[in-house]
Amino acid sequence: MSNFFAYLSRMKFINRWSLMRSVVCENIMEHSEQVAILAHGLCVIGNVYFGKNYNADRAVTLAVFHDASEVITGDMPTPIKYSNSEITAAYKNIENIASGKLIGMLPEQMQGSYNEIASDRQSGEARMVKCADKLAAYIKCLEERATGNKEFLLAESSIKAELFGYKSLELDYFMEHFIAPYSLTLDELNK
Repeated sequence: MSNFFAYLSRMKFINRWSLMRSVVCENIMEHSEQVAILAHGLCVIGNVYFGKNYNADRAVTLAVFHDASEVITGDMPTPIKYSNSEITAAYKNIENIASGKLIGMLPEQMQGSYNEIASDRQSGEARMVKCADKLAAYIKCLEERATGNKEFLLAESSIKAELFGYKSLELDYFMEHFIAPYSLTLDELNK
């Protein structure tokens, strides 16, 4: 019997922002869905406005599984994960081992499909997922600030700088045309 899908369903129980006080708790499953929606949107922006040829459906698939290993490892906060090259390399190795463990729970005939998803880090779609993941973190900061939570102010400014540092036409377009409403209340959105 395979535990793969049951194991992944536990993503909803792991809080993405455990070291920062959050007004709105977020789990890995919710985060992955948001990243999937954002990655799809970034791919469509790239295709429509910049003549790219992204497979937006592929980006959604990559996004859904991009943090799956965290059901085993938990989420390591970004400031720690990237504080030095040794920690970053060690954590990447741990993520790879956890990913292999998850995929190993599947019947052998299915493992190749999921290995291919887990190993795609270089495609244009994978790059859009990386952008979407960082964009989701920025949106989390905006949403927390909108509720009055100042805990995310420093993260908001540093993540915004990182987003513009990606030099992504798609991301820049999103920031210019779509980011403002994330700071609005539901009543303001409905006007």
